[in-house]
Order: sequence, then structure tokens, then C-alpha cells
Amino acid sequence: MPRTSLCDLLRIEHPILSVGFGRTAGPELVAAVSSAGACGVLGGSNVAPEVLRERIRGVRDLTERPFGVNLLLHAPQLPQLEVCIEERVPLLVTFWGDPAPYVARARASGALVFHQVGSVDEARQAARAGVDAVIAQGGEAGGHVRGTVALAALLPAVVDAIGPLPVLAAGGIADGRGIAAALALGAVGVSLGTRFVASEEAYTLREYKDRLVRSTAADTVYSEFLFDGLWPGAPHRALRNGVVREWESAGCPPSGQRPGEGTVIARVSRADGTELEVKRYSSFMITPEIPVDIEEAPLWAGQSVELIHDVKPAGQIVRDLVREADALL
Repeated sequence: MPRTSLCDLLRIEHPILSVGFGRTAGPELVAAVSSAGACGVLGGSNVAPEVLRERIRGVRDLTERPFGVNLLLHAPQLPQLEVCIEERVPLLVTFWGDPAPYVARARASGALVFHQVGSVDEARQAARAGVDAVIAQGGEAGGHVRGTVALAALLPAVVDAIGPLPVLAAGGIADGRGIAAALALGAVGVSLGTRFVASEEAYTLREYKDRLVRSTAADTVYSEFLFDGLWPGAPHRALRNGVVREWESAGCPPSGQRPGEGTVIARVSRADGTELEVKRYSSFMITPEIPVDIEEAPLWAGQSVELIHDVKPAGQIVRDLVREADALL
């Protein structure tokens, strides 16, 4: 695979990032991706500062290679930013909000800031904010999706709009063919989420990973108000499961009119001894400590599930991606 400017910027061998999809993107996954020569990204949004510090140090216990931390800016993340600065995290990946208040502080500590966008206008705004690179997210992506334009149309438009600022590609990529196509369209690298959820190290249920392997693009559902609890007004893409089918059978009603709305689907014990109630249609990432029926939870997934046929170690995923892309490039 060609060595792109992203490799020089991050001091990595392969221009591939794994997405920091919440607590599921833990130290083991991040370290495995980075140790394979790519760049793993740790989930940091809304993580208690002391826990985030522990997770960052956990990555460093496992690898000496560069890595990043993901911060979703739909809610203030300044305490998390401070931890990243104090721990001298090399890269911050931000999404869904204005990165400007974070850029100067991060830059002063020597960190890079990449901001993910869903439109050309957003890309221009991020460039004006002073970010080091932009990640163009196509509408095929899983989880929360900022834009509606397919990656093949969005990516070259963003490259044309903000060049020579580096642009990465995200959404719908799960193999070397997708990476080769993204590079041909002007990207300097890629950011992959769904492919790395289906890895041995991803901190989630094996049943969820196996569901990704069995699914096709047609099994994904895009909506603005399906799993909007805790994060209203944010479009997202997830696999069709029991709760989704029930919602669809009811005519896809909006918030306040959905079947079983308000039902508690899990109770999670907090470190302070209190209990958190997780309600139906909440936006969260499944982790082993959440005792929830997989048919009730959001199973975030992009259309790239069509191309995922196995669950394997994250390092092997990186090596396979590189080998496949090399065969084409």
C-alpha cells in the first residue's frame, strides 16, 4: 500500500484508522491496531476523566505506537480533553460539533486534531477551525451518521473543497478494494468502524459480532428517531433486530409514540453504588457489563457488513486490508 502523507503525519506504516466507537473500542483493540502499523482510536466520549486516564495508560501498557482518542462533541467534552492533553495523546478525533474550541488547546500540547464531517460545508468549517485533517463520512456508515451523501460522491468533493488539507474516507469500507478506491478518489487514508467491531478484541458481545458477519447491507436501517434516547436528532444506522422490527411494524412512529417506549431494558451498577436504568430506544454501545437482550439494543452497523465474513484478530484485519489493497494498487 502506498505510504501517504497520513503515515508521515501520524508516524504509522499503513494509512488506516479504527473508529473509537465508545467503550467497545478499548485498550486491547486500539493497541492491536496500532501494533499492526495502523492507528487505533480509543473511545473517550462521556467517559469519566479518571476512567479515560486509566484507559489511555492501558493502551500505553500494550503498545508504544501512536494512537488516538475519539470525542463526540454533541455534549461538552472539556474534562476529557484535559485528560488527553495531560496524557499527551498524539491524536484527537472529533465528530458532531464545532472542533474550534478544542483545536488550539490540543495543538498547544502537540496533539493533532482530525474532525469527521458529512458534507462539504462542514469540511470547510472544520478547515477554518484549524484541524489537521478531515474525515469525510459517507451515508453508508454505521452508528451516528452526519451526512446523507454516498462516500464516492462526497469524498472527491471534500478533497476539491479543502485541499491541500488531508482528507480521510469513512463509510462503507471493509476491505482492501474500498481502501484502494478511497485513495484513488483523493483520500490520504481511511477510518473503519464496522469492520473492527467484528474483531476479537472489540469489547462487546460475541453474538453482536456474529450478527454482523451474518448480515447484509439490506439488514441495516437508517433513521433519525429510532435509537435517539440520550442523543436526540442524530441520524444513525443499525442492524434490524427485534425492537427495530416492532418499530417498523408500528409504522416507524416518532419519539413519544414508539412501541414499549420507556421500558427499562437493562440496569447497570455504577462505581458509586447507584444504578443506571437503560431504556428502550436509548443510544448506547453494547459492552459485556450491560445485561441487555441483543434484540432490544442498538446494533450499530454500516452497509459494509455486506463485505464482512468473519471475526478475527484486529492485527490480522489490518494485515489483510493492506494485502488486499496492495494487490490492486
